[in-house]
Amino acid sequence: MLKQKLQQKLLQKLSPQQIQMIKLLEIPTMQLEQRIKKELEENPVLEEGREESADDIQTEEETRNEENDVDNEEFSIEDYLNDEDVPSYKYNARNYSKDDKREEIPFSVGSTFHEFLEAQLGLRKLDEKQHALADYLIGNIDEDGYLRRDLSAVVDDLAFAFNFTTTEEELLEILRVIQDFDPVGVGARDLRECLLLQIRSKDQTQKEIQLATKIIRHHFDEFTRKHYDKIKNRLGISEKGLKAAIDEILKLNPKPGSAFSDPFNKSTLVIIPDFILENNDGKLEVSINSRNTPDLRISRTYAEMLESYVANKNKQSSEHKEAITFVRQKLDSAKWFIDAIRQRQNTLLHTMNAILEYQSEYFQEGDETRLKPMILKDIADRTGLDISTISRVANSKYIQTHFGIFPLKFFFSEGLQTESGEEVSSREIKKILKDCIEGEDKRKPLTDDRLAVILQEKGYQIARRTVAKYREQLNIPVARMRKEL
Repeated sequence: MLKQKLQQKLLQKLSPQQIQMIKLLEIPTMQLEQRIKKELEENPVLEEGREESADDIQTEEETRNEENDVDNEEFSIEDYLNDEDVPSYKYNARNYSKDDKREEIPFSVGSTFHEFLEAQLGLRKLDEKQHALADYLIGNIDEDGYLRRDLSAVVDDLAFAFNFTTTEEELLEILRVIQDFDPVGVGARDLRECLLLQIRSKDQTQKEIQLATKIIRHHFDEFTRKHYDKIKNRLGISEKGLKAAIDEILKLNPKPGSAFSDPFNKSTLVIIPDFILENNDGKLEVSINSRNTPDLRISRTYAEMLESYVANKNKQSSEHKEAITFVRQKLDSAKWFIDAIRQRQNTLLHTMNAILEYQSEYFQEGDETRLKPMILKDIADRTGLDISTISRVANSKYIQTHFGIFPLKFFFSEGLQTESGEEVSSREIKKILKDCIEGEDKRKPLTDDRLAVILQEKGYQIARRTVAKYREQLNIPVARMRKEL
C-alpha cells in the first residue's frame, strides 16, 4: 500500500561552485589552459587581461571625457532584445567571399602498423577470397604483432558475421603468407612461434643459430624457466655453446610490432610542470607555472551596461528584465570562476610549500637517501587542509627542479624504522635494494632471503615478504629469472 508523508532530512551536498572548484584543483596546467579557453568562449562577460585598478579606470574616464567620445560599446542591451533583426549571414561560419583565396597547408601523415601490413598484402598475388581472408586476419593482429585468436574462432566469426565459409587449413595457409611480412615475426600466435619465425630468417649454417633453433623448438619450456642444466644435458653441449645460442635468442624481438616505427606517426608525450623550483644560493623558492595561463577579468562593458539599466528601473520592460537577468548571471559566473582560479593557485602553492619544507634536505641536491617518509596526512596537518584536497593537488601534477622533473606523488612514501629507531623512507630502501641487485653475480643471483639479510646488516629491519613486495614494485624478477650464464 502506497503512503505519502512529509519527512525532514539533513544532507550534505556540494554546490555547483564547490564541484567546479574540486575539478579545477584536480586538473594539471595543460588542461587548465583548455578549461579557461572554454569558459572564455561560453561566458561573454569574461575576458583576458589583468584586473584594472581604480587609477586605471579614472585615467580612462578622464581621457574619454576630454575626447568627447561617443558611446562605443561593443555590445548593448539591444543586441539581446532584437535577435530577430540580425541578418542570417552573421550566424554563418562560412561568410567569406568567393574571391577569397584559401590556402591549405600541406602536412605529412604517417601510416599505422596495420596500414603497413596491408600495403605489403597488396604486393602479393592472391585471389579475391584469399585477399579478403588475409585482410581480416591482419585486422585481428594486435599492436605487438601477434594473432591472439584461435583460427577456429576466426572461422566461426566469418561464418556468422559475414556469411563467409572457410576452413582452418585455408586460414593457416593465408597466415603463412602474412608471417612472411616485415617486421619478421609478425602474425605469430604465441611467443615460441614468434621467436621461431625470427630465428629461421637468420643464417642456418652457423652452429649457434642451429642450436638456438633446437632450443626454441624442443626445449622452450626449460628455456623460459632458465633450467640451463637440463638443456645442456639433453642436447649434450658445453656451457660455452649454450651461452652462444642463448645470446642469439636474446637478440630476438618478443614484440615484433614494436619494431615498426614511422617518424611521421609518433605521438610525443609532453609534460608541462605545474611548479618551478629555483635554487638561489641555497635558498629554495617555488612558484606556479602560469606561463600559458591567461589573466582573467570582468568585462567593463557588461558591468557598466548592467549598472546603467538597473539605474533606470522605471523604464524597464519585461524584455529588459530578462536581458538584465542574463547579464547578471553571467557576471556572477565570471566572478566565481576568477575566484576559483585564484583559490586554486593559492591552494597549490600552499601545499607545495609544505612539501618543500618537509623535504627540504632532499630538494637541495636531489639525493633519494635524503627523502623522508611522508604521507598525505603529514601535509594535511601542516597546511590545515583535508587529506582529499592534498590528494587532488598531488594527482597528475609535476614540479621542475634543478635536478629533473618529478611527479608530486614521487615525494610520498611509506616509512620504516632502523635499529636506532630512525624513520627512513621506503624509497631509500628500494634504492639500496636496486643497487644490490645490479651489483650481484648474475650466475648466482641474490634471493629475497639473502637480500633481507643484507638490508638487516645495514640496519634496516625488514622481512623477506617486504623485500619481495619492493622488488615487484621495481619490476625486478625473482632470482631464478635473473640468472645468466
